[in-house]
Amino acid sequence: MPRTSPLTALTLAAALALSTSPALAGSKSSDHGHSHSHDDHAHDHSQDDKAEAIYKGYFDDADIAPRPLSDWQGEWQSLYPYLQDGTLDPVMAHKAEGGDKSAADNRAYYDTGYATDVDRITIAGDTVTFTSASATLTGTYASDGYEILTYAKGNRGVRYIFAKTEGDADAPAYIQFSDHRIAPEPADHYHLYWGNDRAALLDEVTNWPTYYPAGLSGAAIVAEMLAH
Repeated sequence: MPRTSPLTALTLAAALALSTSPALAGSKSSDHGHSHSHDDHAHDHSQDDKAEAIYKGYFDDADIAPRPLSDWQGEWQSLYPYLQDGTLDPVMAHKAEGGDKSAADNRAYYDTGYATDVDRITIAGDTVTFTSASATLTGTYASDGYEILTYAKGNRGVRYIFAKTEGDADAPAYIQFSDHRIAPEPADHYHLYWGNDRAALLDEVTNWPTYYPAGLSGAAIVAEMLAH
């Protein structure tokens, strides 16, 4: 389970994590007529293939670009309550059909991965608000670059990092986003990692609190997850 976070007001805000990727292998680097229609169709397929490869963690360094906090603007809800109440059971069963884990094993894996008491996150401008049953913490954040992570099976991920510039004392000093994207584009969901030690956040591999738009119902989230 995740390491204990300094965020005393958010008991499980310690759920700092990597992404849904496998354990980190250790490599980290940072950055502070008809013929016309046919060509377009081929180009679309090429772009789709590249986007899919990026989503799976296969990309060139030249394709990586800095991203603004506005890519994650909006109100977001944690997936953890949906896992706990059984809403995501169809997703766990679907994963079992094509994998080496049973539905129960998948549920246990995601129970660790999704675990957090931060039910809501609101991002407006440079302000991020973390809401749990016991506290609401707010801070303003500025870009602190990104890190490229290499995982055990050879794929990679990019973690976009923002540092707190002011705000509540117990709001995390750093937040790090991972959403399977590597260049500016609005997120449709993301994994968020937070805490006061920038480097330590990059080493957590078991817990990755995951957020979807707050306006989506549980059924809509299930449909979206099954479509991937």
